[in-house]
Amino acid sequence: MRYLILGSSLRGLHDVARSALNDGHLVTMYDAENPGAPPDLVGRVEVVGPEWSDDLLDGIDRVVTTPWNAETLPPISVAIDRNVDVVTEAGFGLERLSLPYVAITGTNGKTTVTEVTTAMLVASGIDAMAAGNIGAPVSSLSNTDADMLVLELSSYQLRFMGRFDPSAVALLNVAPDHLDWHGSLDAYTAAKARIVGGCGPGAVVAFNADDDVVLSIVDSSDSVLVPCSGCRLPEGGNGVQDGMLVVEGVRYETPVTSETYRFNLVVAGTLALALGASIDGVAAVMRSFSPGKHRRELIATVGGVAYVNDSKATNPHAAMAAVAEFDSVILLVGGRNKDLDLSPLIGLPTTKELVAFGEAGPQVAAAAPHGVQMVAHMEDAFTYAVSIAEPGDTVLLSPGCASFDEFTSYEARGDAFRALVERLEEVAA
Repeated sequence: MRYLILGSSLRGLHDVARSALNDGHLVTMYDAENPGAPPDLVGRVEVVGPEWSDDLLDGIDRVVTTPWNAETLPPISVAIDRNVDVVTEAGFGLERLSLPYVAITGTNGKTTVTEVTTAMLVASGIDAMAAGNIGAPVSSLSNTDADMLVLELSSYQLRFMGRFDPSAVALLNVAPDHLDWHGSLDAYTAAKARIVGGCGPGAVVAFNADDDVVLSIVDSSDSVLVPCSGCRLPEGGNGVQDGMLVVEGVRYETPVTSETYRFNLVVAGTLALALGASIDGVAAVMRSFSPGKHRRELIATVGGVAYVNDSKATNPHAAMAAVAEFDSVILLVGGRNKDLDLSPLIGLPTTKELVAFGEAGPQVAAAAPHGVQMVAHMEDAFTYAVSIAEPGDTVLLSPGCASFDEFTSYEARGDAFRALVERLEEVAA
């Protein structure tokens, strides 16, 4: 076979190239920005670029891609039109994986559930490793010593997954996101649905019992379906009852009151127990859980005003969930829109004032021209919020957009917000 690998500078693709070569295949690597190969592949692979030509697909049997290549753009779109097999780096890696794995996806919450599930397994004495959209590339793990993998999979990865045989999966929620990559909400939803479609009859599917789109996806599945909720105890499933988390009939204590994080913990516990975790291991993680950085992270309270960093909220669905956790919110929204409808962020019940910034600022302002303060940059939004905040308010950075207009990542955006709050603390002191 002849492989075309889209990218030459990412570590996971180097592992793909080595595996394909070891299997006796011919390999071409295309890179639009940095054509080149790692030293051990020089002379073994053909590297082309930076200009793309459809002729590069002539004679190609399989394309291996990364999430950076949108399905709506060449070379992916051309490969699809030519019926060339397309697989993601993660999908290629799973084909060569011999150990069991669990897969997790959703518009929001998948990183948290992946991390917590891994922690529960480790606390139970199981050598589990998080990978996929976080951690190591799947294609690099064929010889890992781990007992089990816990994979976070994005819609990008699922769209071209190839063979898929998980022991358990979680479908957390489906709301509009990444439409600039997929081209439509239907295409995005179909990509997410592949995590359920790939499951066999014996696989456990932990799903959101309170999400209508998720319910429609799992309706035709013949796997072991386990409904999960963060606000109630669904019939035949796991959830919340009398302030306790209930998973497989066992009640667990947790310090978190957020419906979102309770749901995440319930799903993680469902997956971990299905994979052999102990009740004690699950309970220990439940008791000690706290949200990670950039996820509704309270940075400080200054002058009676709470400053919360939720920079990881890169779509309206995540931002709306964050706003619902607080009583009086000055909401900072903006960045680079991903072809999403931002109007749901307008007029949320607990929002005292909405401050829009960045490339998406004019779009937010256009949706509510009389109810939005528009500024140029995130720092300007912060400064304005400080000027109007009163004791009891929460200044919440929950942008609902990607960060790439002003920052290199949502982490960089969150770190900038933290620095602004710490500077404000110093002035107040």
